[in-house]
Amino acid sequence: MSDKTPVCVDLDGSLIHSDLLLESFLLLIKRNPFYLLLIPFWLLRGKAVLKAEIASRVQLNGAALPYTQAFVAWLCEQKQQGRPLWLCTASDHRLAQAVADHLQIFDGVLASDGQTNLSGSNKAKALVDRFGEKGFDYCGNHRVDLKVWCHARQAVVVNASAALAKQAQSVAQLGPVFEAPVAGFRAVTKALRVHQWAKNALIFVPLATAHRLNDGGALIHSLMAFVAFSLCASSVYLLNDMLDLESDRQHHSKCRRPFAAGQLSLLFGLVMAPGLLAAAILLSTLLPWQFLGVLAAYYVVTLAYSFSLKRLVMIDVLVLAGLYTVRIVAGAAAASIALSFWLLMFSIFVFLSLAIVKRYAELYVMREKGKLTASGRGYQVADLSILQNLGTASGYISILVLALYVNSPDIAVMYRHPKLVWALVPVMLYWISRIWMETHRGNMHDDPLVYAMKDRISLLTGAAAVAVMWLAM
Repeated sequence: MSDKTPVCVDLDGSLIHSDLLLESFLLLIKRNPFYLLLIPFWLLRGKAVLKAEIASRVQLNGAALPYTQAFVAWLCEQKQQGRPLWLCTASDHRLAQAVADHLQIFDGVLASDGQTNLSGSNKAKALVDRFGEKGFDYCGNHRVDLKVWCHARQAVVVNASAALAKQAQSVAQLGPVFEAPVAGFRAVTKALRVHQWAKNALIFVPLATAHRLNDGGALIHSLMAFVAFSLCASSVYLLNDMLDLESDRQHHSKCRRPFAAGQLSLLFGLVMAPGLLAAAILLSTLLPWQFLGVLAAYYVVTLAYSFSLKRLVMIDVLVLAGLYTVRIVAGAAAASIALSFWLLMFSIFVFLSLAIVKRYAELYVMREKGKLTASGRGYQVADLSILQNLGTASGYISILVLALYVNSPDIAVMYRHPKLVWALVPVMLYWISRIWMETHRGNMHDDPLVYAMKDRISLLTGAAAVAVMWLAM
């Protein structure tokens, strides 16, 4: 005789590797950050009201969630065997229904309704009232689910620790156990994008071009600025990834980011983002006040980029180029070095070229997958040719700026053998040309600077450029 006992399924942390309250909260502040001012007033009226107010203002895409695939497959098997499946969650009923509509396997939905927060004892009572004592199997992942398991016939433990599974077994018959994936330190460093800290080496460029690398005080200030900028950048990366969950989950490679894949809790990000920013500000107070001003400008512009500017065609790449250049400005401010007009002009054009490389590479992948547009961006595959023209032109203009600098009177003051600096021009011409050739062939990484740091020829080109400058000095 087949088992017809209903299977009642928890949503947050069980059916999905995420929390719909936090997912919907992020959708809300992405829509309008000023909603943050209303959150405390909604919460004062109760958690169920908070969930309802947020859910009424967002549109959840049920397909763009990190489902626990092995668990979903098991549920589909139970459905085929004729067992009723019920989605039972503390999330608001609007969000729960969006998930149920996507999966198409549930016979009904029990969820918070704006008055009752269907969690713990409230959920247990609702399930007992509907199915009777020990008349259902319950699938959960949290300690609060013990209040439900003690009324269930069988406890199905999903994405939880062995200790919780043991506790569940003490109050109910233990059913299938779906082990939680181990995120580990690697997921944390990936979310913080520690490898991207290499970009902040641009902070040392003013120190190097001013020939003051042997200045101990300025070097220490630059190192402190590097750390502060890295902490601030990681704070921004965390926030950006949390705001971009839906589009990242539809991206060919960004879908593997820790938040998008559900490897890290969104709560971790919401705590760490302001924590890292606070640490960056605290460290910045030890540096000249101008550095803190530049850091604040970087953070504000990056927030604007995350919320809206990234979706504006060409504005996005101009902002990206500016954010790279800001690192050079920050380095000058930290070391109290006057900025060179030539250095600023060169950096703006070369980084604009690399920003366009980034967009071109994304669109190239979209074209190969048969898509016409890039998710979350304003670009179309048809824009590839014009982007290539703009990017190569910007790269070559940066070389022109370099050539004009080498031919200017300023260089004689800085270098003992200024004519040797001319060798930088063919070196940079080769590198820019090769970067665009690799991009055109579809060999480019999502981030050209990451590509350059891993590319042997790019590293050799960089070493050649450093050697030329050292010989010229």
